[in-house]
Amino acid sequence: MSGVTIIIITFLAVLVIGLTIVILKSIFMPSKADAIPRLLRMGKTANAIKIAKHIISKNSKDFEAHYYLGKAYVKDNKKELGLMEYKVVNDNALFGEGIDEVTFRKEYGQLLLDFHQNVEAIKNYILLTKQDPKNADNFYKLGTLYKDANRNDLALDCMKKTILLDKKHAKAHAELGLLYYRIKQYAEAKNEIDTAIKLSPDTYTSYYYLGKIQKESKELAAAIKSFEKAQRDPELKLKAIIEHGSCYMMANRLDNAAVDFQRAIELDKQNTNSETLYARYFLASCYEKNRKLDAAIEQWEAIYSRNKNFKDVSLKLSEYKDLNANDFLKDYLTCSNEKFSDICKKAAESGMKMQIISNEPKKWGCEITAVDKKDDSWMNVKKLVSLLRFYRQSEPLEENTIVETIDTLRKKNTVKAYIFSPSGFSLSAKRYIENRPVELIDKQKLEQILSSAGEK
Repeated sequence: MSGVTIIIITFLAVLVIGLTIVILKSIFMPSKADAIPRLLRMGKTANAIKIAKHIISKNSKDFEAHYYLGKAYVKDNKKELGLMEYKVVNDNALFGEGIDEVTFRKEYGQLLLDFHQNVEAIKNYILLTKQDPKNADNFYKLGTLYKDANRNDLALDCMKKTILLDKKHAKAHAELGLLYYRIKQYAEAKNEIDTAIKLSPDTYTSYYYLGKIQKESKELAAAIKSFEKAQRDPELKLKAIIEHGSCYMMANRLDNAAVDFQRAIELDKQNTNSETLYARYFLASCYEKNRKLDAAIEQWEAIYSRNKNFKDVSLKLSEYKDLNANDFLKDYLTCSNEKFSDICKKAAESGMKMQIISNEPKKWGCEITAVDKKDDSWMNVKKLVSLLRFYRQSEPLEENTIVETIDTLRKKNTVKAYIFSPSGFSLSAKRYIENRPVELIDKQKLEQILSSAGEK
C-alpha cells in the first residue's frame, strides 16, 4: 500500500470519527433545549440538568435552557435551585420563543408561594390574571395573597371575580366569608361559608372559618364542633386545635382547653411553628388561672427563648420572678381555695392586727370583715368594722372592682375597705379611690403582710 493511500485512509478515518463525535454530541449534548422536555417526561432529570447546564455554559442568555433547568430542578426536588432559574427567566426572557408565558407564570407563581415570597407572587398573579382572565383559580390565588397582606378591599374584589367566573368555587366562597368576617359583616360571612360547605362538605377549611364566625358570635358549642371538623385539614390542624381550645377557655373549661393546647404543642415536633407560641401562651394562661404558676412560668420561658417580644411574656416573667424568693407569696398565689381562706385569715389577724368577724370564700378570692385590735382597749370601744378583700387574679384590678367593693362596704355597714391584689391596679382604679374610704394593697405591701403573718 502506497504512502498516499495510507494518508487518504487515515484522513477518512479521522473524518468519520470526527463526524461520529459531532453526531453523538448532537444527540447527547444538543446545542438547543429541545431535547430536555422529552428527557423530563422520561424521568431522566439528571440527564436533563446536565444538558441544560451545558447549553447555558455555551450561551448564558439561552433562557429556554434556564427555564428547563428550573423545571428539572423542581422535578428533582431541588425547588430552591429551580426558583433561582425561574427568576432568571422572569427577569430576562422574551416569552413566546419556546416558553409559553401562561404556563411559566403558573409554575413560577406556585414556587413563589412555596417559598412565601408573597410580594413577588402578587406581581406574578396580577400578570397572570391579565394574560388568562377567564381562569378563576388565578384570581383566587391573587385574592388569598391580598388577604394575607391585609388588603381586604382588593382581596374581596378578587374573590368576587373568582365566583363570577366559577360559581361553584367552594374555597373562594369560604375565603369571601372570612373577608366579610374581618370587616364585621357577619350575616354575609355566614352566608358565604354555608354556601362553601354545601358546595364541598369535605373542604374542611370552610369549617374553620365557620368556627371563627361562631366564636365571634359567642356560639361556643357550635364553634367547638366546627373546629373539630376543621382539624381534618392537615394544613389547618394546628390552628384548629388552638381555636378549639380557645373556645373552651372562653367557656371557662380550663382543663379541656389545656388538653388542646398541649396537643398543639406536641404536634410541632421541631418547635418551629409560630402558631405553637400561641398554644404555649394560652396554656400558660390556663395554668395561671388554675394556680399552677410553676407550669405557667415554664411555658412563658419557652416562649421567651424563641421570641422575647411575644405579647406580655416578659412582663409575666418579671411579675413572677420573685416567687421562689418569697414562699409566702407563692403559697398565696398557688394554694387551694380551702387553704387560701386560712392564709387570708392569718394575714388579717397576724399581719394587720385585726380581729376576724366573718371569713367568706369568693370565686375571685376571699372576703373578710374584721375590727382593729392594735389597741389593747379595743374591746371597750365601739367596733369600727373594716372590709378586707383578697384577690389573686392575674390581671390588674379595674375601676369596676372598686365600685362594687364600695357598694358592698355600704351594704355591710363597714367603715373602710382594704383591697389586696398581687397583680396591682389599673390607673383608673387608683384614681377612683381618691377621697373614698378604700386602701389599695399592691404586691409589695401584700408580701410584707404575708411575711409578717408567716413569721408569727
